[in-house]
Amino acid sequence: MPKEAKKPRVGVIGVGRMGQFHVNVYSEMPEVELVGVSDVNPVAGRAVAEKYKVEYFPDFRRMLGKVDMASVAVPTKLHYEVAREALLAGVHLLVEKPISDDFGHARELFDLAEKNGLHLHVGHVERFNGAVQELQRLVTDPVLIQCFRMGPFDPRVKDDSVVLDLMIHDLDIVLNLVDSEVETLSAVSSSPMSKVEDVVNVQMRFKNGCVATFTASRATQNKLRNMSISCMKHYVFLNFADQEIHVHRMASSAHELSRQQLRYKEELTTEKIFVHRDNPLKLELRHLVACINGAERGVSVESELKSLRLALDILELCRSGKR
Repeated sequence: MPKEAKKPRVGVIGVGRMGQFHVNVYSEMPEVELVGVSDVNPVAGRAVAEKYKVEYFPDFRRMLGKVDMASVAVPTKLHYEVAREALLAGVHLLVEKPISDDFGHARELFDLAEKNGLHLHVGHVERFNGAVQELQRLVTDPVLIQCFRMGPFDPRVKDDSVVLDLMIHDLDIVLNLVDSEVETLSAVSSSPMSKVEDVVNVQMRFKNGCVATFTASRATQNKLRNMSISCMKHYVFLNFADQEIHVHRMASSAHELSRQQLRYKEELTTEKIFVHRDNPLKLELRHLVACINGAERGVSVESELKSLRLALDILELCRSGKR
């Protein structure tokens, strides 16, 4: 790290499952100083603080004056309140996705960050998956994109729709791959596990003709995370779990006609892309540190808001039954 670069003091607000991932990553980053954690559950909060030998703050507001940067990993319904307090206190933030379930609140937070000269990032960790970054190079003129993000039910997210919990990752990736506006959108859903959407299927057509389908489920016992992309001259398959990409290209094809039958022969080449594997969360947090020290933001605020807006539109369709 350059000598002139600032070494931020950092804290984590909310030390549930995701928050503990943040604490662990920060503890391994020499470019930051982990100083504290906060959680409304004193047993969980003190246990994490003791493990990492940092201070525990029952009230996150008391930690704000002692940190330059923080991760917000509280339930979605609390994101706006916590993030607003932190920004008003002059703290740079990474807020776990979605930044809010209210578009107006999300816009307000970004405006507040800009007004106070602060960096506010949203925790779309898949952006830092090496395989996802490789897609930007491989995908040209997509015709059809199919996304599957499914797994078993987890009670800790029972209050969040599967759209904001899981599908928003794929929406964000696809919006950055397809250089076009959404023209038509339809969605169906069901709620077998909770009071909100647990299973959602979405179909959308972009103005450039590309069609994309998204299936998200937390009622599926097998965990599945993949995306397939049909381009004009090749087909790309990505498995998020192992960060592997396979590219299929047609090498040749021929027809053979005889009196007995018509034969079709096709030859394909399959290319396996080896991706450098690193911890995406660590890369995400390092990016925020780099931005604090003068680097350019990787994703614009408008892109952040665009993926949230689309997710909220899908939720509205699910709940209204309209196209």
